[in-house]
Amino acid sequence: MDKRVSWDEYFMAIATQVATRATCDRKHVGAVIVRDRTILSTGYNGSIRGLSHCDEVGHMMEAGHCVRTIHAEANAIIQAAKNGVAINGADIYITASPCWPCFKMIANAGIKRIIFGEFYRDERIYDVAKALGIELLQIRADDKSEAGEPVV
Repeated sequence: MDKRVSWDEYFMAIATQVATRATCDRKHVGAVIVRDRTILSTGYNGSIRGLSHCDEVGHMMEAGHCVRTIHAEANAIIQAAKNGVAINGADIYITASPCWPCFKMIANAGIKRIIFGEFYRDERIYDVAKALGIELLQIRADDKSEAGEPVV
């Protein structure tokens, strides 16, 4: 008998697919915001709407980071706001853990669970998530467990 993947694995797989639309070749990241097992918004890292992409004109580097792009999770939050979709109390699935500025946006948007693939860069998210009651869950690509691995 075939076993279906968990909801977390399902939405993480969708975030991985969303990442294929990313336009900064330094890192392809995808994000999916979900509530009640329903997708509310998606986002990937890319340039400001209407401007050239890194893949077309190169990177805009500052302190070792490309600043031409808007991060996937920020784009997912912006997309929800643009379309009038409430995301308070939702979950966000991201192929990489959020950077500090994106984490702060996620927290202030009222998102209660952050499910991510690879760890990316900023350990401050662990203590602050715990203090705020935001659940962090890492699901690695090779992790086929039922619920992933809670990190706080």
